[in-house]
Amino acid sequence: MSTLRRRLGLKARLPGGMHGDSGWLGRVMTAAVAIGVLGTARPAERWVWFALGAGLVVFLAGTLLMTARPRLALALLSTVALANSLIAGVRDANALVLVLVAITTIVVVDLSRSGIRPILAVGIGVAIGFALSAWWFDRTGNWLLTQYMWAAILIAFGLNRRQYEVQVRQTRELLVQTRLAQSEQARAAALDERGRIARDLHDVLAHSLGALSVQLEVAEALLSERRDVDGALERVRRSRRLAVQGLDEARNAVAALRADNVPELAEALQALANQHEADHAASAHLTVAGAPVKLDSGVTVALLNAAREALTNAAKHAPGQPIDIGLAYGQPLEHNGDGEGRSGGDGNWVRLEVRNAGPTRGEGFGLTGMRERLALVGGTLTAGADGDDWLVIAEVPGE
Repeated sequence: MSTLRRRLGLKARLPGGMHGDSGWLGRVMTAAVAIGVLGTARPAERWVWFALGAGLVVFLAGTLLMTARPRLALALLSTVALANSLIAGVRDANALVLVLVAITTIVVVDLSRSGIRPILAVGIGVAIGFALSAWWFDRTGNWLLTQYMWAAILIAFGLNRRQYEVQVRQTRELLVQTRLAQSEQARAAALDERGRIARDLHDVLAHSLGALSVQLEVAEALLSERRDVDGALERVRRSRRLAVQGLDEARNAVAALRADNVPELAEALQALANQHEADHAASAHLTVAGAPVKLDSGVTVALLNAAREALTNAAKHAPGQPIDIGLAYGQPLEHNGDGEGRSGGDGNWVRLEVRNAGPTRGEGFGLTGMRERLALVGGTLTAGADGDDWLVIAEVPGE
């Protein structure tokens, strides 16, 4: 995941730690407030001025290090808060302002693992410091209560700001994860599309080029062995028709990929049957039963490719044997004595059967590709021996 983050150029953390995009502006304003308030201080003792000046320098250093060195910044700011709480009782020192700005800065330091425990510890320490300062510098209970009130208000304000910053950071992190998930989804979709294109290439090219290769081999044999120019010429012409047919099939596959219009299913199946009869001198009879339902272009192409693959396998494993192609809408196709199909009702699905006499066969890439293609459109494929015949059944839902 870190590799993907680098590749996408995404960052899980907000710029400037937990301060968000306006962090530096907030720091500058806080520092300006502290300097302005300290400028009005009038402590009687000279050492108090040195303490206030040192506290201001340490506070500014801690503020600058919040992003780069959050733990060091926490230590510096905690020192400022605790030290100035001890001298807050000095009259006209205005040390309270350093305590308050240090606390409001501490609560937004990025302490992901520690949570709010350091904040609570500093708050308790400041409360003890105020109490000691009130006792040492002889301050009243009302003064101490006022210090506690200001500290509580600033801590609550800071915690509220911290919660806001945490939510912003979590939102940014969620956005990062969403983009990563979208990237993975796009990658999976691309891989799925590659598999689909591979099946299209096999379904179209294997059928067309396989039949074309057979015709050219026959033409070569007629010329080399029998010197039958007329027969070879007829095979070459048939090869040309196969090439044109393959080009049309490729266009249909591309049209399905582009969601363009594809041929009507029964019409296209009849064309396949006629072409098979012309190319292999074997009977191919199509039976249609039931009321046609609307099919998606991808479903139509999947069924056509299944029929094309079944016809190719029949010509290869059982040459010259008759083939029955059944297309049924609504329920399994039943055949009566004269070979006509009948369907007892309509339904929202389509069933294609291709039956021919022939030996039992294994499952190759063609059947695997057919099964995968049908699965993508919610369909199923079964192929196997049925008595003395070989039967291929493809079923898909209609719309």
